[in-house]
Amino acid sequence: MRAPEIRQKFLDYFISRGHSQLPSSPLVSDDPTLLLTNAGMNQFKPVFLGEVTPASPRATTVQKCVRTVDIENVGRTTRHVTFFEMLGNFSFGDYFKPEVISYAWEVLTEVYQLPPDRLWVTVYLDDDEAVEVWRRIGVPADRIQRLGWADNYWSMGVPGPCGPSSEICYDRGPAYGEPGGPAVNDERYLELWNLVFMQNIRGEGGDKDGFAVVGELPRRNIDTGLGLDRLAIILQDVESITQTDLLAPTFEVVEDLVGRRFPGHDGTEASVSYQVVVDHARTIAFLIADGVLPSNEGSGYVLRRLMRRAIRHAQSLGVTDLVLPTITTSVVDNLGEVWPELALARSLIERVSDREEQSFGTTLRQGTRLLDAAISRTRTTGGFQLSGETAFELHDTYGFPVDLTIEAARTAGLTVDGDRYATLLEDQRQRAKSNRKGKTSAALHRQGTYRQLMAKYRPTEFVGYHETVAETEVLAVLRNGEPVQSATQGQEVEIVLRRSPFYAESGGQVGDIGTLADDAGTVVDITDTRYGIADLRLHVARITSGEVHSGQSMRAVVDSSRRAAVARSHSATHVLHATLRRILGDHARQQGSLVAPDRLRFDFTHFAAVDSEQLDTIGMLVNEYLLDDPDVRVWHATRAEAEAAGATAFFGEKYGDRVRIVDIGDASRELCGGTHVGHGAQAGPIRIYGESSVGAGLRRIEALTGRDALRFADTERRILGEVAALLGSRPENAVTTLHARLAALAAAQESLRGLRKRELDVLAGSLSGQRREVGDGWLVTARLDDVSPEELRPLAVAVLGRTPDVAPGAVVLATASSDKAQLVAAINATLLGRGQPARVLLGLAGKTVGGGAGGTGPIGTAGGRWAERVDAALTQAESAAVALLTRS
Repeated sequence: MRAPEIRQKFLDYFISRGHSQLPSSPLVSDDPTLLLTNAGMNQFKPVFLGEVTPASPRATTVQKCVRTVDIENVGRTTRHVTFFEMLGNFSFGDYFKPEVISYAWEVLTEVYQLPPDRLWVTVYLDDDEAVEVWRRIGVPADRIQRLGWADNYWSMGVPGPCGPSSEICYDRGPAYGEPGGPAVNDERYLELWNLVFMQNIRGEGGDKDGFAVVGELPRRNIDTGLGLDRLAIILQDVESITQTDLLAPTFEVVEDLVGRRFPGHDGTEASVSYQVVVDHARTIAFLIADGVLPSNEGSGYVLRRLMRRAIRHAQSLGVTDLVLPTITTSVVDNLGEVWPELALARSLIERVSDREEQSFGTTLRQGTRLLDAAISRTRTTGGFQLSGETAFELHDTYGFPVDLTIEAARTAGLTVDGDRYATLLEDQRQRAKSNRKGKTSAALHRQGTYRQLMAKYRPTEFVGYHETVAETEVLAVLRNGEPVQSATQGQEVEIVLRRSPFYAESGGQVGDIGTLADDAGTVVDITDTRYGIADLRLHVARITSGEVHSGQSMRAVVDSSRRAAVARSHSATHVLHATLRRILGDHARQQGSLVAPDRLRFDFTHFAAVDSEQLDTIGMLVNEYLLDDPDVRVWHATRAEAEAAGATAFFGEKYGDRVRIVDIGDASRELCGGTHVGHGAQAGPIRIYGESSVGAGLRRIEALTGRDALRFADTERRILGEVAALLGSRPENAVTTLHARLAALAAAQESLRGLRKRELDVLAGSLSGQRREVGDGWLVTARLDDVSPEELRPLAVAVLGRTPDVAPGAVVLATASSDKAQLVAAINATLLGRGQPARVLLGLAGKTVGGGAGGTGPIGTAGGRWAERVDAALTQAESAAVALLTRS
């Protein structure tokens, strides 16, 4: 049974039993406790916590997941991967243990027709209820095993939903290890499906041996995860996940690149490397398709690490050509029909892969040079071991793999201080973990407060799409994240309202500002609006007068002129997005934005600077499109309907079961929760004023919008008029006239440089003729205020060169302006042979003018801010030269 059929049978089964099919959430999670989506339940966490009411009490999904916690096991077991598809069914306060266990058994034994006598079950230690249900279904007692916290009590590893679980495992037979059930051998007894009976809330602290259960969830829920990849191993009768039809085409590509067949899952390093390359290819493709780009932090670091591991394992198999573009393209070819985002991002995946692999090649070359130098130093000093600090610096600063360091050291007859390297690496991990923990703890504490408010008051009713003024009630007042009874004049607070016309910052659009007021004279300035959690709007405020307390009736007034300006920027951003994709290609996908009253900032994927001609074209097309006054239409649909209609998602926006779509004419269709103008012409013009790089493969365009774009155009027109007047030309001829003037000026300056060179040549001859005998040599000194500091050094060299180098000779010249003194000393080779560089002549002189002396060999310089002391400094330098020339 191929993977598409496995997926569809699962979905069909649960849809027929009243479950709503929901799309996979993105791999980049908006949960502050998660870096990447790692479980099917992630998108439902707000539901499990009672923050959001689901549209349906039952759901089913096929969720994209990435986990790298077991990355070292990839290829060493048959079941570990970094990317996987999780088939899930969920109940939100509806059915519980008896129903979900019955569903799971029926799916495995009847839908997929797995032999019942090959299925084993694990349950949590004291979960007698689950054991009883399994026994009623017909599972023998000797195939039900009770396990502890680490195996059968589920949580996300951080405070949040948790509960006992029951796992269903498949016995693959004696070829995969000894008997005894999942408690003995989890390679033979392959875990397929985890049924989580989510009923508790986990507190902070704890580890795999247990943690504090601090309460009950508002409703008992069910969260299950059936691993598509693992089920495919059984149904397709293959040895490992990398050989299922989910990855087999990529496996064949890797074999072709290597030039030999896979040796089988035999535990050798070659076997591991084949499977690592295949597994990582899929994860890389999906991460890039979901908007992740390689970087040195966050999800971008995970991607970069996977890419470099894949490259290194391919190299260990003898592959010398670029590997990432080829293997990731094979993933798109194989899975792009099921996951359309892969097909849409084909070009982006290929280009990011190519660019990162090329960059890693540069890293390897740079690291190799540094490593060779370190090896040379170690051997020169008689050492036998490269320091752990060297290995760690190469890894941490330059991204150079430690296995290459060990290999190069071994070739040179050295070892690496692995213990010290491991210590430094662990220290770094602990520091990072501590920093994350501190940030996460603070965020979780605030979230806990917001969650309590949400449970008490439900979501804020947003009325701001159609109203900018609303009568409302204060539900809660918070200071420093904590609820307070009231707040008074001058205090800064967060306010929760029952109804709000204020748009909360999201999708790049800034939050609204405005005022709250009541009839008793209380006035509150709203300085920002943002989300706490889910749909709980927080109004960041400063109390101007009076007192604010819960239950207070107030009038909320949005700054409508600022709102209108923001709407202009937002609509312009949508049109800019569509235009970039038209001009640069579909890979130019949004990666972030700022929509402000006066400007917009738009980040997008692209691999070269957008030149000025392209920028002009893009700006012109955006303005022409807006000037044609296209209709702006807002409509609602399911996510699937919107995507089928060609709508694209705006980066950073959250979407529910039903989505809001904004059409601007025929060219732009975006999923968007922001505010917009009613017609395109109302957005006004934009003026692009900047394009820059903000990361590998990531560009940024900045533009002024609305009135600010017009003001900028007025300023440019005024400046052009002033320049034209200075040139004595009309504005439309200013550029041509300026080019002609600049050409004439350049010619005149070149002529002046020639005249000046001849003047200095004459001066050099004159100074050479003024040399006087000192000791057994000669000396020239002079103060030359009509010579610039930049001319002084070449002049001294010219004087020196006009005298045969048969006797010791020195030249000391000085110049002074209103705020600086400069001296230069030059000595010939004969005098230099006495062992003193030219700068010794200027040591005291430099201090005299308030600076110091420098230079090497025959030329020395000194300078300082005390110009009035230049004569004294020149005298000191002359005395030093005389002393050097008269020394025997």
